[in-house]
This record gives sequence, C-alpha cells and structure tokens, in this order.
Amino acid sequence: MVQSSFRMKPAETPELLLSRKSTPASHDVAYATLWGLGVAVVLLLAIFIGSNALKHYDAALVPYTGACVFAAFGIGYRFSMWLRRPPTRAYWFQGWRIFFRPRQLPRNILRLAQIFFSDFFAQRFIEKRSHARWAAHWLIAWGCLLAAAVTFPLSFGWVHFESAPDNQAIYRAFVFGQHVSTFHLGTVTAALTFNVLDISAVMVLAGVAIALFRRARDRGAISVQQFAQDMMPLLMLFAISITGLFLTASTHLLRGLDYGFLSMLHAVTVIFTLLYLPFGKFFHIFQRPAQIGVQFYKEEGARSAQAICLRCNEPFASQMHINDLKNVESSLGIDYKLTGGGHYQDVCPLCRRKSLAITQDGKWREQSTRMDRDQSRQEVYGKDTYNNS
Repeated sequence: MVQSSFRMKPAETPELLLSRKSTPASHDVAYATLWGLGVAVVLLLAIFIGSNALKHYDAALVPYTGACVFAAFGIGYRFSMWLRRPPTRAYWFQGWRIFFRPRQLPRNILRLAQIFFSDFFAQRFIEKRSHARWAAHWLIAWGCLLAAAVTFPLSFGWVHFESAPDNQAIYRAFVFGQHVSTFHLGTVTAALTFNVLDISAVMVLAGVAIALFRRARDRGAISVQQFAQDMMPLLMLFAISITGLFLTASTHLLRGLDYGFLSMLHAVTVIFTLLYLPFGKFFHIFQRPAQIGVQFYKEEGARSAQAICLRCNEPFASQMHINDLKNVESSLGIDYKLTGGGHYQDVCPLCRRKSLAITQDGKWREQSTRMDRDQSRQEVYGKDTYNNS
C-alpha cells in the first residue's frame, strides 16, 4: 500500500506553509504591475513613433486608443501573473529551453512551422472535438484576427491612405510613413481593401451563429456553459460585427441615415470588448500561442527516459516531467515523500487508484470488525450494561 505524508507541524496550515515557502503575493502583484505598465508604455511609444509623431493619428480615435492601452496593461499584468505560477513557469522555461538547444534548433524550427500551421492556422486541435465546433472557432478566430490586423494599424496611425495629387481615382497606401502600394478605385484590390472589415464581420457572424446553434442543442455544452464565460463573449462579438455592418449599410444603402448614432453604438461595443479583453475568455488568445512550448516539452519527454512506477515497475510518464513536478511541489512547500522511501510522484496513477481502493477497503473492514465486536459484547454483557460502561 502506498502512503504519503505531509510533513508539517500540527499548528501549521497549508495556506501558511505556501505563503512562507513561495513568493509573497505582494511581490507577484508588483512584478506583474511593472510588466503591465511596460507593455502599455511600449504601445504608446509605438503609436507615437509609428504615426510619425502623431502626424497620421486621428484625434477622434482617442477613446479607442485609451481602451487599447488599458487592454495592453491588463494583458501584460495577467500574462505575467500567469507565468508566475510555478507549474506554468516550469513548462514555459523548460519548453523553450528544449526548443533553443543548438543541435536541435533547425529541426525545432521546422517543427514549429508545422505546429503553427496545424494548431494556429488550421486549428485542428479543435477539429478533433467536433466539426461544428471547429467551424465556429475557425470563422470567429480568423474573422477577429483579420479585423484586428486592419483596425489597430489604422487606429494607431501606422497605416494610412492618400489619394494621388494628380488623380483622385488613385489611392496610395503608407505603412509607418513609407509608401508601399498604389491601386485604382473600382478594382478588385480597392474593393477588398475598403471592405475587408465587412468580410471579417460576416465571418464572425457566421461563426457566432454556428456556436450559438451548437450551444442551444448540445446537452453537454448546455450543462456546463456559463453566461459570463461562454455566452457573453459571443454576444459582444455579435454586437461589434452587426453594428459595423450597419455602418456600411447606412453609408451605401441609406445615404448616411443615423450614421452618427450607429458610429457611437459601434464605438461603445468595441471599447467595452477591449476593456473586457484581459479579464474574460478572450485572454486565451494570448495564452494559446504561449503553450506551443509545451508541445516541444511533451515530445522531448517521449524521447527521453521514462519514469518507472515503484509499485508495478511499469513506465507511466517521462522522467523529466516527474522531476519537474517534484520541483514544483517543493517550491510550493508540498512534501509527498513516502514513509518507506521514495516519492508519491514515482507511483503511476493506476497504482494510486488501487492504493486508495485498498486503503478504503481496509477502513471499511476495520469499521465492520469494530461493529461486530461491539455487537458481541452487547450480547454477552447486555445492551444497557455495555452502554453504561
């Protein structure tokens, strides 16, 4: 039977032990705050420099910029706090340490390209769950990325358009103040350039429709979904997309009817979503790319030595992973050393479940034996005499 011992004094609690042996929470907050401020400052400098000292920056977009700067601070803060967790930090540094090994770097770069195409571009990790879920996620993800690739550079003044001095039907595109392309009005290039946000909005609306349809019919999704984490992000994406399309309809079909109100409504939905970005479900947009290093970690573990279970002598995980797990537990002040020597993490999950079942069976047998003994004594001495004694 496997038994583990938490070696702490009776007066100590797990909370006190963790607070003493791990990094104080105040240090983590200060560290994350500095990172958040750093990311926000970098964004402000990028806006100032990229817009040619605000020469190409539109002052009407100040509310958007303020929301973006706040979102940048929140993302930097939360990402830093996420990396301060011992398990995340261990995976992060070990994964990239493996990636940057000089002898394996060329192969790892090719592998990174494969992972990028499979997990980021094609998003096949979701396709394994269901085709409907994959279609919804792919449309929403690429619709949002396409919109972000256009909206943020335009809002920050990194990209702007000018008509040619001698021909108003010719437009010139500038990136960071440098002329990069020229196109004529009425061409396919012009149509795609001026309607790319409408295309992204249609993609997002299609993805949201599929996601809502699945969540309305899938009993598994219905049983675990939460409004704040599952429905609210979809509603915000719907609001941004539909109000953006209303602006286009007002411009081209309704001769500018209620354009001012619609533009304010669209601005409110975008700003609210930017403020929500670091704190809700959308934060996984920044977590997912950071988890690429975990894939290299797993593949390295599969190629390296395997951990052997102390109980059944069968391999069950990579030795590298088990050693890192022990280090993480040690940094948190958790002692899973076995009374007879060894460590609880050296026991495979199957044997842990067996040991738990054996322990529970022993407790049941002990309780049954005690009850039988008490009943026998009652029969010998009498119930009243036995209870009084």
